[in-house]
Amino acid sequence: MANQRWVVKLGSSSLTNHGTSLATQALSAWVADIAALMSQGYEIVVVSSGAVAAGMARLQMADRPAQISQLQAIAAIGQSDLVQAWRDEFAQLNIPVAQVLLNHSDISNRERYLNARAAIQVLLGLSAVPVVNENDSVATDEIRLGDNDNLAALVANLIDADGLLLLTDQDGLYTGNPNTDPTAELITEAFADEDRLLKYASGSGSKVGTGGMSTKVSAARLAARSGTLTVIANAAAPQVIQRALTGVSVGTQLLARSIPLRARKQWLAGHIQHSGVMVVDAGARKHLEQNGSSLLPVGIVSVQGDFHRGACVLIQDEGGAVFARGLTNFSALELQDMAGKSSRVIAGLLGFEPEREAIHRDNLVLL
Repeated sequence: MANQRWVVKLGSSSLTNHGTSLATQALSAWVADIAALMSQGYEIVVVSSGAVAAGMARLQMADRPAQISQLQAIAAIGQSDLVQAWRDEFAQLNIPVAQVLLNHSDISNRERYLNARAAIQVLLGLSAVPVVNENDSVATDEIRLGDNDNLAALVANLIDADGLLLLTDQDGLYTGNPNTDPTAELITEAFADEDRLLKYASGSGSKVGTGGMSTKVSAARLAARSGTLTVIANAAAPQVIQRALTGVSVGTQLLARSIPLRARKQWLAGHIQHSGVMVVDAGARKHLEQNGSSLLPVGIVSVQGDFHRGACVLIQDEGGAVFARGLTNFSALELQDMAGKSSRVIAGLLGFEPEREAIHRDNLVLL
């Protein structure tokens, strides 16, 4: 059976009746869908937004606070309600639930990445449902970015998922805003990397959610790097999870164009955070993109940021376009002295010959 391992992400507005309370009736329907699919051999990981929204509902707050400390506290209150709701629904079907709290540092650190991967793999082997959420009560960056869509894509990369289902309060991605544009049409299928999709995507349409179609398109692009299909669909549609995962046309399907990246490069491509930027000349970009070469110091024009050896950095051309990222062999301070110089010149300056590559090709991935 194809497409057996899926990540299903549910947004705050769907899970919390647009912030007023937890949507227990809808939750029950989604759990029934997931249980039916598990009985057919599907492995499903749930990425659940809603900790902050559930906390707001518990405290009867109408507006989302702006202060990070307030958001952290509200998330801590709401997280228990959210996980308990998932556990109660699955318990009625004798399916165990495991809470998995992640943030981007868990993904960007190689050892923690492998630990998280192993833990989720074991949970799936135990026929449990991992319910993943950002660790909102302690991590400020995740709350500020509000990108559980991207977290879901990272989890899809992490476990080599066949598909990623992003459930929202819209029917899918449209060519315009269907609420204001009567000519807007639903995009039923496209490649995830098509530039036109970013033009069609808009910001968040919810008071309680922080993501919109733009984050979903970005997530689909990230998931596509490991060959994962992404489906964007309406959480309120009948049996939407069963229909989407079994191949019924629903919402918007965003396809992966290329073959999956190797596991190490999947991890590297999944870095959301970076420590600096290397600006390279046109010749260096050509060699990286066309020949799969390593990046040599001679091709570096300038260095931005303060980073150390082994850090993840972005690579951009002189026009400002970011086209790759990689793990550097040198610190920012060292590279500032080495930039634009050949290996022979660098060896003469240092009195010894260092590693030739600023970034080795095995530690570099094109975006």
